[in-house]
Formats: sequence, structure tokens, C-alpha cells
Amino acid sequence: MRNETIRYLIVPGWQGSPDNHWQSHWQRTLPNGARVEQHDWLTPQREDWVQALDQAIDADRSPVILIAHSLGCITVAHWARQADPVLLRRVRGALLVAPADVERPNCSPVLRNFAPIPLQALPFPSQVVSSDNDQAINVPRALYLAQSWGADVGLLANAGHINVKSGHERWEQGFAYLYRLQGRIEQRALRRA
Repeated sequence: MRNETIRYLIVPGWQGSPDNHWQSHWQRTLPNGARVEQHDWLTPQREDWVQALDQAIDADRSPVILIAHSLGCITVAHWARQADPVLLRRVRGALLVAPADVERPNCSPVLRNFAPIPLQALPFPSQVVSSDNDQAINVPRALYLAQSWGADVGLLANAGHINVKSGHERWEQGFAYLYRLQGRIEQRALRRA
């Protein structure tokens, strides 16, 4: 990673990430920050969201670190399951924050087309960050998804859905998870060299 320019690709969840959301702050802060734009943020269709992610990765030959939130995490898992191997190799890692359990009983019906959640190990280093009081996922399920995806896991106390509503506008503390992920990516590259 030290000799290549990384593109940080923000993958928002349902309804997008408003200007005061930590993802928007990070996009403005990180060098080479970009965002996956969806045609429909309110009634998401899995195939459309996966295709938009695919196009965003394909739009630039630079290696990518995905920074996903909520439904964006589930989109990443669906994309990784069926992506072209050439594009998969561009993704160096993924930070998956507050993944939304679209299979939970109280999930909004508009999100159910993202079920079932792929449980295959992701082919790149990943870090799941969840909260012990997130209404979109419970702790056992977050741990299960992280284990299934082969991701490291960080569990925050009383952080809600790690969004603006739960007080995470800039979320500077989250950079520690990104740096940890980047360390894993660098270690993996050294082992392969």
C-alpha cells in the first residue's frame, strides 16, 4: 500500500449518508475519497445497488478500500459473491460499519430483497464494527456475520446504529478501525511479496 494510491470508496446505506454523516466527513477528509451513488436511495433494489458498486469500482483502476455502512455492508457482501475476479483484485479491504440485518423480523419490508445475506468469506481483509445496542442488528448476529465473512470485529458500547441519530457525525474514533484494517492489508501484501 505504501507505493500505491488507494481510493477510499464510500458505500452508504439505505437513504444515503447526509452531509453531516461520518461517511460524508470521511469522504471529504480522506485523500482520493469517492462515493457510490445509487439511483434510488429510498426503495433500494439489490441488483441495482450491486451494479452501482461494481461500476464505481470499475470506474478507476486504482486499488480500493471500501468504507460501507448499514445496507452498504450487505451490498458489499452481495457484490463480492458474484464480482468479476479482475474487479475483486482491485479491492484491498473493506471497513463494514453497522451492518444491517435484513433478515431480522422487524426489518423494513423495502429492504427484504437484500436477503438472504451472503455468508461466504470475503476475498479481501475486512473489519466489522458494530454496537451492542444497534436496532438494525443484535450482537450475536453481528458476530456471526463477521465470522462468516472472515472479518475482524469491533464492538462498541451504546453506539446505536453508528450514524447521525446516534451522535456519530464526524466519528473520528472510527479512523482507528480503518488504520487497523490498513495494517492488515499491508501485512497481507508483505506475506505475498
